[in-house]
Amino acid sequence: MSSAFEVPVAALLRDVPSRSEVSFSAPFDEKGEFEPRAFGESDVPVAALASVKLTVASYRGGLDVKGVVASPWRGICRRCSRVIDGVLEVLVSERFEENLALEDEEAYPFEGDVIDLSDLVHDAILLELPVAPLCREDCQGLCGICGIDKNEATCECRVEPDARWATLDALRFEDDTSDKAPDR
Repeated sequence: MSSAFEVPVAALLRDVPSRSEVSFSAPFDEKGEFEPRAFGESDVPVAALASVKLTVASYRGGLDVKGVVASPWRGICRRCSRVIDGVLEVLVSERFEENLALEDEEAYPFEGDVIDLSDLVHDAILLELPVAPLCREDCQGLCGICGIDKNEATCECRVEPDARWATLDALRFEDDTSDKAPDR
């Protein structure tokens, strides 16, 4: 099965060194390889398109691929549980090599006159998904007592201090601003 992320590179490999611009959009998960992640984790929506805008440059035995890959993402705010939609734009700079040694984990393999950018796109986007996203920097979150969204309303709830930490409330540190050395 052919991939929408395949890019012909025969001309680049024939005329070393040379370069070409590549720009297109394709379904992020065109083969249905990625299961939806657990509730509360950031993910790429099922029908999302990934955008690719790259420069492919040839050298003897391989290709340098640099540019930007982008894809929409969806997550849940860690403070207020609101659904967040965003777009990730990831800068990439990777190598594709023919006859790649098994121990070389710093490059993607390719054979023939085509490179498949799908692994590069998937790796770049999935590794940059936010782990604990915020809907906005000043999100107030939910009230721990009544559960209202503090971004939209206020409440009169008061959180009682935890008795297990009460001893620490009595702890006070003196602020020593003198320049003398401590006694030994």
